[in-house]
Amino acid sequence: MIAEVIVDVMASEVDKVFDYILPEDQNITVGDRVCVPFGSRQIDGFVINIKQTSNYNASKLKQITKKKDAQPLLSENIIKLCFFMKQKFFLRLADTIRLFLPPVVRNGKVKEKLVNYVFLNCDDFLISKKAPNQLKALMYLKEKGKTTQTELNKLFGASAVNALIEKQLIKLESTKTNRTPKNKFSVEKKQITLNAQQANAVEVISKSHYQPFLLKGVTGSGKTEVYINCIQNALKQGKTAIMLVPEISLTPQMFARFRNAFGDTVAILHSSLTNGERFDEWNRLHSGEARIAIGARSCIFAPMENVGVIVVDEEHDNSYYSESNPRYHTHEVARYLAYLNNCPLILGSATPSVESYYLAKKGEYRLIQLTERANKKELPNIEIVDMLSEIHLGNTGIFSTRFLSELETCLKNKKQAMIFINRRGFSSFLMCKECGYVPKCEDCDVSLVYHKEDETLKCHYCNRRYRTLPVCPKCKSSSIRYGAVGTQRVVEELKKMFDVPIFRLDNDINKNAYIDVLETFNQTSPAILVGTQMIAKGHDFNNVTLVGIVDADMSLHFSDYKAIERTFQLITQVSGRAGRSESEGKVVLQTYYPKHFVYRCASNYDYGAFFKKELNLREVSHFPPFVNILRVLVLGEDEKKVLTNLEQIYNAVKLLKEEYSSDFVYLHAMKCPKKRLQKNYRYQILIRIYKKNEVEIISKIYAICDKLKTSKVSIFVENDPQNLS
Repeated sequence: MIAEVIVDVMASEVDKVFDYILPEDQNITVGDRVCVPFGSRQIDGFVINIKQTSNYNASKLKQITKKKDAQPLLSENIIKLCFFMKQKFFLRLADTIRLFLPPVVRNGKVKEKLVNYVFLNCDDFLISKKAPNQLKALMYLKEKGKTTQTELNKLFGASAVNALIEKQLIKLESTKTNRTPKNKFSVEKKQITLNAQQANAVEVISKSHYQPFLLKGVTGSGKTEVYINCIQNALKQGKTAIMLVPEISLTPQMFARFRNAFGDTVAILHSSLTNGERFDEWNRLHSGEARIAIGARSCIFAPMENVGVIVVDEEHDNSYYSESNPRYHTHEVARYLAYLNNCPLILGSATPSVESYYLAKKGEYRLIQLTERANKKELPNIEIVDMLSEIHLGNTGIFSTRFLSELETCLKNKKQAMIFINRRGFSSFLMCKECGYVPKCEDCDVSLVYHKEDETLKCHYCNRRYRTLPVCPKCKSSSIRYGAVGTQRVVEELKKMFDVPIFRLDNDINKNAYIDVLETFNQTSPAILVGTQMIAKGHDFNNVTLVGIVDADMSLHFSDYKAIERTFQLITQVSGRAGRSESEGKVVLQTYYPKHFVYRCASNYDYGAFFKKELNLREVSHFPPFVNILRVLVLGEDEKKVLTNLEQIYNAVKLLKEEYSSDFVYLHAMKCPKKRLQKNYRYQILIRIYKKNEVEIISKIYAICDKLKTSKVSIFVENDPQNLS
């Protein structure tokens, strides 16, 4: 018998299936991790198929050395998904397999945690008076029963305990213990009765087999209750479920709600877990002990069998696109996984992406709408403040007079406020007023961000830190001006005006501290929470009655065709944090462009008007969903080699354009807006093609890049990139 094996080597040259002879004395099946001879080495590989014969000369085939695990690590569906991702996203098979097997599972350095318990092994015992601690330990066990060896050692000494074990008066037993992720965040356990719209959504989804659903529900409409009920129905059928959220900061609150509903059958997967926690949570899912996986993007690769429903919450969020290697779009992976399991896929959002809503309108997704808040309250009123008028009236500060008035009232009423600004740090850059010098990262072609609390300049791309500048290094002037306002500056200004607890939540907060920030804010009134996009979606704080949007225009001016869409989404999402309980919510939106149509649509929560206008703009200007965008990203430390490789690929794609002249809308090679990041020079080829022959053209572009790749230059092909910088 012959096993087809994928070797666990990150190199394109060996990114193919190898045939090995199956040893007769080992029960090796599809999905097993095995040790195989490869050249002069012994390396890991994964069995993806077993067949009778090989097309290669049998005398040249080597035999599998050994099976490495008691149970297969990969299911047949996972193997199919790996091949799908290889073709869809131009990935190596080893890359895709590693997504399903975290390093703590592959490298064998983390083991099961065993706790030693001790208990009496006799009814009668005779202990010398010279060993009082032994007698005390025995009496303690007689009264308390089984306890940990660690506790007994601490109370009576390790030597006494070991002596009792040697005399066989007490017995030692090792028990596996899970390292359960700590979740300090707590939510009130409520018995919730679904309203008519929610009940209808649950019934329609739970009765379906493979079908992508777009659940469009206004903020506070109870989408999470729909998810919970759909998952309950899947579990009743003996199936499992996957629940995705876009940000780690949303996971604790969601995890708490799901733990209330499902208990220990829930496992959590995200990047803030310790190695031990990740190892145990992965194994609980793999063994079937846990049947629900909750987490951020990578949770889609949870080792689940017989999946009954997949949920992608806040489906519009661009964090579902992996912008580092391996690059993939979670929606596409989730959709194929739902197809393999013949189960429904729920894409939920108050502000669906234009592409998703377009597919729903075309009938490719089934649209279900929740049009009112679960508590029957009105959505918070959004008041637009023209900041140019504020300047003309002499107010040059961060906050408008109107917002400060509302904030004062909110805090006097012992309520909470959330202030959103889409920029972390104290200011976005420093600049010399005399010569215009702006400090930049030595490894990246980007300005450094000033962080006042630790007096440093940080690169938000490679995380390098520099000392702040008292004088300009170029002209020695001390006239240094701050750039645009960041979260730290907002907090500092608020502290001058209000004597209440003020919390900050952005990517500068330690990953293990954000849960504390959220939990403490949740229990503190009056209080203010200042944050970036991390506070804009998913959070449910009963006492928040005011939301302030400090600089609504920032996302509007990004060099990105999705800039208007993201602005609408951010405003709607962050506004939805207010008035989620009994008290009425208010939103103050500060802008220098109050007449822009996106603010008019957002202030009226009019997604339909926004979608109609935005779709028309996309159609006229030839952008998705009417065309497909591809980016070929070429990068390396040697700029000449990068440019040479870029030119070769560009010339080959130009020839392809001649072959498919009616399909190409746009083709251009250029520097990336951020030309250098982490010591790598970055150039890109942007391509827009019509949908008709996209599969054929994209596969040929993949083939071109594969053929022309060179050493010391990396090439990434991104289908529908979310960030072109």
